[in-house]
Amino acid sequence: MHQQQIDKLKAWFDDYVAGFYSDDQYVNANIKLKEMHSRRVCGEMLYLADALALSDNQKAIARVIGQLHDIGRFEQFKRYRTYSDTKSVNHCLLGLEILRRTNVLGDLDPAERQIVEKAVEYHGLKELPGGLTDQTLLFARMIRDADKIDVFRVVAKYQKLYEQNPDKFMLEVELADEPHCSPEVIDAILSGQLIDYSRLRTLNDMRLMQLGWVYDVNFTPTLKRIRQRKFLDKLLDCLPQTQEIRRVGEKILTYVDSRLKKQE
Repeated sequence: MHQQQIDKLKAWFDDYVAGFYSDDQYVNANIKLKEMHSRRVCGEMLYLADALALSDNQKAIARVIGQLHDIGRFEQFKRYRTYSDTKSVNHCLLGLEILRRTNVLGDLDPAERQIVEKAVEYHGLKELPGGLTDQTLLFARMIRDADKIDVFRVVAKYQKLYEQNPDKFMLEVELADEPHCSPEVIDAILSGQLIDYSRLRTLNDMRLMQLGWVYDVNFTPTLKRIRQRKFLDKLLDCLPQTQEIRRVGEKILTYVDSRLKKQE
């Protein structure tokens, strides 16, 4: 992948996203959220690429994947005014459809195009499918990790704003803000299981699911980033301070620290 292709894809992304802004401040706030998320995920992909000592060409592919991984989010919000896949459409499949419909990847080498498409298609799955090529699997794992890093950052930042003034909060809150957590979600985390979105009932369930993402982190540098920025601690602080939640915190932090210790 050469620089001209990278520049062309960046310009296309900028123009494409600009078309979703309107006079609706609520829409603009949510479109801006995903635009900035996509830009930051590019940076997280490059962080992982450096940490994994990838080649310059692999770094270029990683950057493009970071930029385009959530391209389906913009049309999703325009159509349905939600980022909830269960209430609207699968944003990963919509993103793949948009990439093919616009043929924005048409200039890429076919093998590189397939890597980008598969990364977009698979980044939101509960688990990756088997039978992927080494390169497809590498980049699919990278985007899932990079995405998590920035989602943790977004949650940590905006949770405080939401708590300060929920009535004037301009971003979508997908689930009911209720004080309890679903027992089956707590049990899943304590058992080391990944949680499906369909099982979530409250905002606290969402936070628990995000804590459980550590079970699906692929690379040690990702865990280091998450731990150093104290994202897990900030999520735990947002949950009810019950004995069950303390058990969850101990489980999650012990799991992360044990994985990091193995790499020392």
